[in-house]
Amino acid sequence: MTPMHAFITVMLIAAATFATRVIPFLVFPDADKAPKFVRYLGNVLPYAAIGMLVVYCLKGVHPTVSPYGLPELIGVAAVAGLHLWKRNTLLSIGAGTVLYMLLVQFVF
Repeated sequence: MTPMHAFITVMLIAAATFATRVIPFLVFPDADKAPKFVRYLGNVLPYAAIGMLVVYCLKGVHPTVSPYGLPELIGVAAVAGLHLWKRNTLLSIGAGTVLYMLLVQFVF
């Protein structure tokens, strides 16, 4: 892949990502007047996406094979505990990720 080809690919991906973020605001400029179903999706999809990411992150855990999913369990518990305590998403996800990486690299 040439540098120009890579640049064009990245620009197309960036444009598509930007478009998917902007189009809903162009189609429904007044959020209160959006259809009920669209408002419902706006409320439930963020939680569904987070749930899907959790399932994706834990899909390779084998509780019958050492280390029995302990680093993942400790990481998830740290994220949940920190979020319940501090209510800061970036802090809880960041600290949980760092803790998990330290556990995997140095403990298990």
